[in-house]
Amino acid sequence: VQLQASGGGLVQAGGSLRLSCAASGRTFSRSSMGWFRQAPGKEREFVAAITPSGGSTIYADSVKGRFTISRDNAKNTVYLQMDSLKPEDTAVYYCAMGGTYSRFTSAYHYWGQGTQVTVSS
Repeated sequence: VQLQASGGGLVQAGGSLRLSCAASGRTFSRSSMGWFRQAPGKEREFVAAITPSGGSTIYADSVKGRFTISRDNAKNTVYLQMDSLKPEDTAVYYCAMGGTYSRFTSAYHYWGQGTQVTVSS
């Protein structure tokens, strides 16, 4: 399995970005997917997760109401729509694939390479 994240960039506070994560292999539609982020000098933290069917989602409190996770199983792709971005959202964002719908990194077996998101004030 390979995960390829894209869509990061530089945006002003209040702006929006949409991250994408394309997965190879035939397990995507049976796997939970998550987004995590890591800022310089900080631990990797949970952002959002979605069940295999897309029927349930969970979010970190810091992004709830601003970020939306979704997936297209026909395209083997998971998305993270990020609106009302804040400077504190600046981080490298990683997508991950796992068998368990969870906030914890240990639940995910495969990780993408990360995409940088920078929010200027």
